[in-house]
Amino acid sequence: MQTVDFNEAWRYARLGSHQYKDVCLPHDAMRLEKHTSEASSGVNGAWYEGYDYEYVKNFSLTEAQLQQKIYLEFEGVYSKAEVYINGHKAAFRPYGFTNFYVSVNQWVRVGENQVRVIARNAEQPNCRWYAGAGIYRPVKLHFLPQNSLCLNGVKIRTVDYQKREMEVCFSADGTPSQKVQFSVSDGENILFKSTVNTGMPMCFCLDNANLWSIENPFLYTLNVEYGEDVRTLKFGMRQVSVSAKNGFLLNGERVILQGACIHSDQGLLGAAAHPFADRRKIELIKNAGYNAIRSAHNPCSKATLDACDELGVLVLDEYTDGWYIHKTRYDYADYIMDWWQQDLKDMVDKDYNHPSVVMYSIGNEVAETSQKRGVEFCAQMCEYLHSLDERPVTCGINIFFNFLFSLGFGVYSEKKAEQGQKVGSAFFNNLAGIFGDKTMKLGATLPPCDAKCKQAFEKLDVAGYNYGINRYRGDLKKYPERIILGTETFCKDAYRFYELAKTHSALIGDFVWAGIDYLGEVGIGAWEYRTYAKDFRPVVGWISAGSGRIDLVGRQLGEALYTQVAFEQAIIKMAVVPVNDYHKPHSPSAWKMSNAIQSWSWKGCEGKKTYVEVYARAYAVQLLLNGVPVGKKKIKGDCKTKFSVRYQSGMLTAVALDKEGNILAKTSLSTAEGAPQLHTMPEMNSISGKDLAYVRLQYADQKGTLFPLARGEISVQVTGGELLALGNACPYNERGYLTHTTDVYYGEALAIIRPTAGEIQITAQSPYGDAQTKIQVLNE
Repeated sequence: MQTVDFNEAWRYARLGSHQYKDVCLPHDAMRLEKHTSEASSGVNGAWYEGYDYEYVKNFSLTEAQLQQKIYLEFEGVYSKAEVYINGHKAAFRPYGFTNFYVSVNQWVRVGENQVRVIARNAEQPNCRWYAGAGIYRPVKLHFLPQNSLCLNGVKIRTVDYQKREMEVCFSADGTPSQKVQFSVSDGENILFKSTVNTGMPMCFCLDNANLWSIENPFLYTLNVEYGEDVRTLKFGMRQVSVSAKNGFLLNGERVILQGACIHSDQGLLGAAAHPFADRRKIELIKNAGYNAIRSAHNPCSKATLDACDELGVLVLDEYTDGWYIHKTRYDYADYIMDWWQQDLKDMVDKDYNHPSVVMYSIGNEVAETSQKRGVEFCAQMCEYLHSLDERPVTCGINIFFNFLFSLGFGVYSEKKAEQGQKVGSAFFNNLAGIFGDKTMKLGATLPPCDAKCKQAFEKLDVAGYNYGINRYRGDLKKYPERIILGTETFCKDAYRFYELAKTHSALIGDFVWAGIDYLGEVGIGAWEYRTYAKDFRPVVGWISAGSGRIDLVGRQLGEALYTQVAFEQAIIKMAVVPVNDYHKPHSPSAWKMSNAIQSWSWKGCEGKKTYVEVYARAYAVQLLLNGVPVGKKKIKGDCKTKFSVRYQSGMLTAVALDKEGNILAKTSLSTAEGAPQLHTMPEMNSISGKDLAYVRLQYADQKGTLFPLARGEISVQVTGGELLALGNACPYNERGYLTHTTDVYYGEALAIIRPTAGEIQITAQSPYGDAQTKIQVLNE
């Protein structure tokens, strides 16, 4: 099989306007529109206007190419994609979050051809978060010999990790009797080779093979020859099992899933899923201490899976946010009953050979699981997935919401939609925003909640609890065979979860909402001060949820540091509540535990009070300012404590102590020296032509210590590249990310650039001076 990158030389326009512009895929058309108070996408879609779009690309084919089977692969088109080849309708795919293939042979010809894709996004709201619009994931063109394997006709899995035994199976479109030759290599040597008939699974052993794991994500190469059809793919040898007795086992060893929910957008880039951006996101998640992701709430991209395979991050791949009951007026509910089998098959075909994928989820906060029909549908999907793959299946069920829904609260209707009332998950989220996280967690303990979830949990391999931590201990005792996974949780519960999971194998993991901030659901997770937000209501100007433990530009917040300590990855960490806004009003959120950041550089705030948060796995913590003790506190009931401190420049040090007063570990924050200067800091000094350049723009001293209170517009000019996005991490951002100027947020902003030449040069100007940097673009 020959695969061609099909992302260049596209044109797009609003449907019917014929005002085409040249674009390179992946492309998010929605982020290029205005965000206004009249936009019906509302808080869900960050107030961006929605339209229908068409994408057009001309391409040439030779006589020899026409003798082969030709397929277009679209990894993601949002939404209700229609594909036309030379004017003929070749495909329709309503779900905007799945990959699909289009056979084009009957409509193409020698010479010039045209593919036209319609992506619909005018009907709003159609999603609970910012989904973007257009061909937002890569496109490929595949050429296969007439006698070939199926597109996803190579399947490989681990049969027995102890024996190092694998099973491979090949399915073909052509003559079944033809042999398949395959070999396995470790990058240097061929370790095994054999021949097998198509359709007949074959087991083989790789003696002394390296197992794929979180710590050592070793990948092998499978080379396949089926006549003229030649393919290569990566795989890892690993085996997963789950049970209440032993928990989640990876290669026979218990692993506690320390996970993060992530949406598929790329922050400043909008929905455009550039493979390099997908990988960077996984690197950020891994570096923040998470060992797993939940692809909330749709199947993740192929680039995300490749990154997780290579970096050692486990994946819970999720199908959808809703089933047959609407959560928004124009969502997928009208299509799912006709398409769910095809959607699930495509998700499994995408995931099957990836060692990082360890579990599937069939939905999120689907209140249908409180109904007889929904329980039956839950069972249908589980059984169908089991017929395709052996991986366990879960579903994120909001226990309290199921009960409220059964009483008629949050139930969708056209009238409610017209009136703008909150329904489905949005109703529940709004409730949490008003009453806080304790109400959600306590509500889940009400006796009727159990009755409204029990039947669905019985159909699943793993019971997915959204915000159900107060039920864990009781349900572990009441249902000793139930396997429990916190499919969606609050950050502040990380320590409590982990302590319980260490002694209860049936509690297998936790996925915090959310690992990294995302666009849409504006303000739902933000504690923002007037310093940055003009209005605390979710009005136009708000652009992101503010709900990440990592912010939009990739900075770890205090909550991420707390989580690392809670999960015993660090002994001590420290963060500081912004001194300038200490005790001032901020926007409300149940999802926020803290707005502390890693900084002790609060120029102009001398003598003002603030809270210093110390996260420690220790008997006690001592805090010192410039070597002088500020206080000492025992750690009780959590791994977090806080000190009230008056700001003074210098060095702030936190020391973790055992019961005898011995030092276990220490951490310090130092004040930035001198005056702020503008620095342009590339995350990588050299990239390939297919990568993106991420450049941090920082007001810092010569050592790189940030001045979080330094403000001032930064203008950016680029040569040798295209400035795709420029902005900062503030959830409230009236300007967006498409201009050549930006303010900073706590001393930092970010530029994202696509290379167009052999060297990128970035020139930035600001009130704190100018800065320039160069990035080399290497040949492939």
